[in-house]
Amino acid sequence: MNNKILQGKTALITGGSRGIGRVIALKLAELGANIVVNYKSSANAAEEIVKNVESKGTKAIAAQGDVSSFTDAEKIIKTAVSEFGALDILVNNAGITADGLLMRMKEEDFDKVIEVNLKGAFNCIRHASKVMVKQRSGKIINISSVVGITGNAGQANYAAAKAGVIGLTKSAAKELASRGINVNAVAPGFIETDMTDTLSEKVREGALGSIPLKRFGKAEDVAEVVAFLSSDNSSYITGQVINVDGGMVI
Repeated sequence: MNNKILQGKTALITGGSRGIGRVIALKLAELGANIVVNYKSSANAAEEIVKNVESKGTKAIAAQGDVSSFTDAEKIIKTAVSEFGALDILVNNAGITADGLLMRMKEEDFDKVIEVNLKGAFNCIRHASKVMVKQRSGKIINISSVVGITGNAGQANYAAAKAGVIGLTKSAAKELASRGINVNAVAPGFIETDMTDTLSEKVREGALGSIPLKRFGKAEDVAEVVAFLSSDNSSYITGQVINVDGGMVI
């Protein structure tokens, strides 16, 4: 891949101050994109990403806002366009978990996961698509999950939200294709993060047993696919879900 394949492009990564979002932001910056790091409360972490991006020779800003709020999402998009004059790439990465068995799950735990993970993606697409339609170009990449395809005990809310993201991706792809906008989803499997670091050895062994490649993925594995989908190399791909899961879902 050309080293500066995203030169001059502007990318907004929601939930971009930590985890997979952080690695995606740094990867797109390496490829030349200006970066908007959205965060809800991790201001220090977001500013650190901004400094790291700027050290790579591109521009970056932090944009505070809760994507589950329709008005906050609009503000985040407007901030990106106001700063850089365009919005070429939207990565809907912001997400939360509130795991629990279905019959014990609190209503508010179901609602808040749907609001951030699914409605948050809708809110950002809703506002970003206006900008991209005027440009007649754009790349939207939604971060789903393999559990949105397979389901997972103890994650009914998360799986429902991530399955919804897949439906949202396919619908948006059909609506926006005629305006030169590609919409795709990435569905990570077990990725090495702070969350997987806390798993017991027994749980880790069980998870590895379900992965044909016999290892967890890295955030960089997800970022590489997002980078491809953000570039012109994927111009004839839309409405797709790409699993980054070591063969877990075949």
